[in-house]
Amino acid sequence: MRVYVPLTLPGLAEAYKTGELGAGPFRAYAVTPALREWYLSDDIEELEYAALNRAAQASLRLLAADPGAARRRVVVAVDVADGAALADPDRGLDPTALGEVRVSGTVPLAKAAAVHVDLEDAEADVAAAAEALEAADGGDDDAQFVVDGAEDHELLWYATQEIPGLVGLE
Repeated sequence: MRVYVPLTLPGLAEAYKTGELGAGPFRAYAVTPALREWYLSDDIEELEYAALNRAAQASLRLLAADPGAARRRVVVAVDVADGAALADPDRGLDPTALGEVRVSGTVPLAKAAAVHVDLEDAEADVAAAAEALEAADGGDDDAQFVVDGAEDHELLWYATQEIPGLVGLE
């Protein structure tokens, strides 16, 4: 099963240093039954893109909690055993939990298929979105517009061999 793990650049650097994405359980996003129902598509590529975007939103929340992190969203795509990623049935239809899964066990970074990261030119919009997130959660429409502005930036695909360059180790 392909899962999308939300991180920050410091989180990616830590994963690179330790060789692990997490020791589990940790949150990731995947094509779940609830996501399929919400997205109304049978196209697996569209559904995986939706799961990637859910992980990008979670990465934005991580950035809001870490003001020292570079303002670039990071998502690692990794394949795990089907039984290693489970959706919480109690949160299945919660709109904030669409596509959310809990990954059990340790996941080696070497299992990653790709890394998706914002370009540097997205940093201003991502920073503004991270700042506006709390107000948007409170129902502020103007703040939600700012948060949505981060989604105008596509995350770029990077091979796992490019991680050292992304985290400044090259």
